[in-house]
Amino acid sequence: MSDTYDFANRLKELRTAKGLTQRQLADNMFVSNGTVANWETGKRLPDINMLARLSKCLDVDVYTLVNELHPDTDETVKIIIVEDVPLVLRGNVHMLEHELPGAEIFGFSNGGEALNFVRVNPVAVAFLDIELPGESGLNIGRTLKELNPKINIIYLTSHIEYIEDAVHDHCSGYILKPLTPERIRHEIDGLRYPVRGLNK
Repeated sequence: MSDTYDFANRLKELRTAKGLTQRQLADNMFVSNGTVANWETGKRLPDINMLARLSKCLDVDVYTLVNELHPDTDETVKIIIVEDVPLVLRGNVHMLEHELPGAEIFGFSNGGEALNFVRVNPVAVAFLDIELPGESGLNIGRTLKELNPKINIIYLTSHIEYIEDAVHDHCSGYILKPLTPERIRHEIDGLRYPVRGLNK
């Protein structure tokens, strides 16, 4: 599809003009490096939420990036993580990308952005920080379950006292921070709703 490759070339030109590597752009957007690579090779297209992030990171208007994009019909597994501390979010996106190389990882610093993303994208797994400024990860998880009853919710927290609420809400997992490769693998291997391509 020529529109896809036009977008891919435009994105690469704008990124290099800004002096950013693919990894730097991915870090600034809190997505996996593979996600940016796929956009730049024309394998996939970003949704409207990701386009807004791209325009901010590249300091351009959305219309500079695209005229009209067709929705991404790819079946790649999408995973989100919500964490309000940018440095922690960036590190967790990298860790998830390393542990789950076949998935696309999308990071969000607040629940509203994550919910908007899930409304238009099929997300298989959501890692949610429970304690977010002004909002509860538990409430975000409940809304995600309303949007997609088969989404796997894995809560992240430094506190044990939320475990009863998490279990009551039928979450898939509960990780006491920090997130580690071993904890990621343990939770992915025991998903409530198994996802093809993630479980060994």
